[in-house]
Amino acid sequence: MQTPLFTHYGVNEKLFWSEVNKLPEIYAKRGQSVSSETIYLNHLLSYVKNGPMRGLTNQKLFELGKELEFYPGLPNFFKELEAIPLEPQFREHDLKIEHYVISTGLAQMIAGSKIAPFVQGIFASEFIESALPPNYLSQTDLYLPLDPEISQIGIAVDNTIKTRFIFEINKGCNKNSTIEVNSSIPHELRRVPFDQLIYVADGPSDVPVFAVVKQMGGKTYAVYDPTDEDEFAQTCGLVESGRVHNNGPADYSPQSASSVWMKQKIREIMRAILSRKELNLQKNTTSAPKHMPKGTTPQSFQEWKQETFWNQ
Repeated sequence: MQTPLFTHYGVNEKLFWSEVNKLPEIYAKRGQSVSSETIYLNHLLSYVKNGPMRGLTNQKLFELGKELEFYPGLPNFFKELEAIPLEPQFREHDLKIEHYVISTGLAQMIAGSKIAPFVQGIFASEFIESALPPNYLSQTDLYLPLDPEISQIGIAVDNTIKTRFIFEINKGCNKNSTIEVNSSIPHELRRVPFDQLIYVADGPSDVPVFAVVKQMGGKTYAVYDPTDEDEFAQTCGLVESGRVHNNGPADYSPQSASSVWMKQKIREIMRAILSRKELNLQKNTTSAPKHMPKGTTPQSFQEWKQETFWNQ
């Protein structure tokens, strides 16, 4: 994801990631613990502060998002999935598919990319620019730099935060601000029940989410770069250890294995929704009153009450 950023500023991408990968060990020798998943955000800020990426703003990240390259089939794949509820077997039931991105990457770049119009929410890492100074509440005039740039981390997404976002979608916090992620809500009343979720991902930071979604009845699918044998082996390991239901190449063209698998699972989920709906309807529907043939009219309530009283 960060390739357009490095290209724009002329930064050696390979060197940057080499430095990032060594940071946890270096800080550990100093007696400090850091997150190996999000320390790259701090290193990006070091590049801003010390010059190589001077002047980097959220707006620039958004603009660079237009240069992001995606695997085959995207973004058209989103439209193909959204067409499934319009198929004859589902058309009359007001079903809808929503897409979300949960990423350790940069939210502003995703928001500026060509997939942004097709997703209902983006949960990813964010930066703050022009951070407020100490005692800002008592200041009438706040100094704002003429040339703002990112200077602090607003949110750093790691595997734990990814799991939190899954629960926000599950409970509907992202749609209703009065619901908190720690609110107790019966599973059957949650906006998106777990058994109606499909989680597709490729990285080690997704393992906890894979486990939660699968244990709670959702579907999990691990994708890999078709040209990378190590990624293929890694996703096979996830299947063999029972952490995901299946794996496949990150290819979302119409006839690809990943595309076919996800479409099948979506139809399975929708059929299950309709089956539950029909079952609930049958359970909660009582017969309507009918006209009785002459001579078989039930006794009135008053007659029944009187008869019951004397029988006691």
